[in-house]
Amino acid sequence: MKSVVSEMRAGGAAPRRCGNFQLSDLPQDCIAAVISFTSPRDACRLSLVSTTFKSASESDAVWESFLPSGYQTFIPSSLCCSSKKQLYLSLCENPLLIDGGRKSLQLERGSGKKLYMLSARDLSIVWGDTPTYWRWISIPESRFEEVAELINVCWFEIRGKIAISILSPMTQYKAYLVFKPTTGAYGFDYQPAEVSFGLVGTEGCKRTVCLDADRGLRQHYQILPRRIGIFNRSRFLGLQTPVPTTAASDDDQYPKARGDGWLEIELGEFFNDGCNDGELEMSVLEVKGGNWKGGLIVQGIELRPNLCN
Repeated sequence: MKSVVSEMRAGGAAPRRCGNFQLSDLPQDCIAAVISFTSPRDACRLSLVSTTFKSASESDAVWESFLPSGYQTFIPSSLCCSSKKQLYLSLCENPLLIDGGRKSLQLERGSGKKLYMLSARDLSIVWGDTPTYWRWISIPESRFEEVAELINVCWFEIRGKIAISILSPMTQYKAYLVFKPTTGAYGFDYQPAEVSFGLVGTEGCKRTVCLDADRGLRQHYQILPRRIGIFNRSRFLGLQTPVPTTAASDDDQYPKARGDGWLEIELGEFFNDGCNDGELEMSVLEVKGGNWKGGLIVQGIELRPNLCN
């Protein structure tokens, strides 16, 4: 079976002929069974080989294999799709709320690997139920019913947990805090936040990040004088020239814009080898500076496959 899958993945514009036999001579359900061992990306490519392969590649049998196991238990009856392929594409494009709306599930289009976001309500937020420090609001740009708005705290601590068993096996995951600043956000430019991601009970992957979005933009440039000959003309004229920095390794220490209008900051990464039934914990803390801070809206923490691997 593996050799047939490899043969189909390596196939060019036409099926390879073995003597008087072609792969396209196989019954369509047999071709579909083989394609189901590949990936959604491969299935789409193989559909270009021939009309026989196209029919097999778009069959419900193939796309059923790419859907999460037990998907029937959490797919709402209101989600009507004409085929399993359309259902798969819908789960790629539209996050599905699960666990009573406290989490969302989405599929990565090319691989079918699972992507989760834990809502702010699914996180542990210190002082989260104290209105003078945090408040819960609804905004149209969030996929969840409620988000957490930081009013004013000096102890900033957010933690989340997720069962490893529901993640895709043999997959490198990265965790991200998904948030946005409000007008007049303050306090996060003084002290970096400490973040971590790993197995519960271990130190996991630890690092420091900056939650100040404006500072992240400023870090892309450093101010250097422009020198002409032996004279520092910029200093003479009182001018300075922005020069892009080359420290690419610092890029993930600052918030980045997402396609949905939110910001995200990486918390760490973890490889799910499929052999652990424990839990993963993610945390974001700024508890050492002692300064007051406010003006963030937290949508949740996202865990998604690292597509670079």
